[in-house]
Amino acid sequence: MDAKLTLKLNQEIIEKAKIYASQKKVSLSRIIENYLHSLTSDAKDDRSIEISPFVKSLSSGKKIPTDLDYKKEYSEHLMNKYK
Repeated sequence: MDAKLTLKLNQEIIEKAKIYASQKKVSLSRIIENYLHSLTSDAKDDRSIEISPFVKSLSSGKKIPTDLDYKKEYSEHLMNKYK
């Protein structure tokens, strides 16, 4: 059941939020409702989302180094590819 809620917020924030909501084609009320839901939901609710077998199959199990220079790696890959 929906209920009305009155909030006091900074006018500038309200205007920015309205623009954001308009760009995303969603109501400001829905954005605030989703935000409050995310704050108040239990952690176990997040674990109840089941990952499909297809998405699980995409995992390779390999770890990517944090210091990986992907631009350099891709450049080297292209250089080898077009030799």
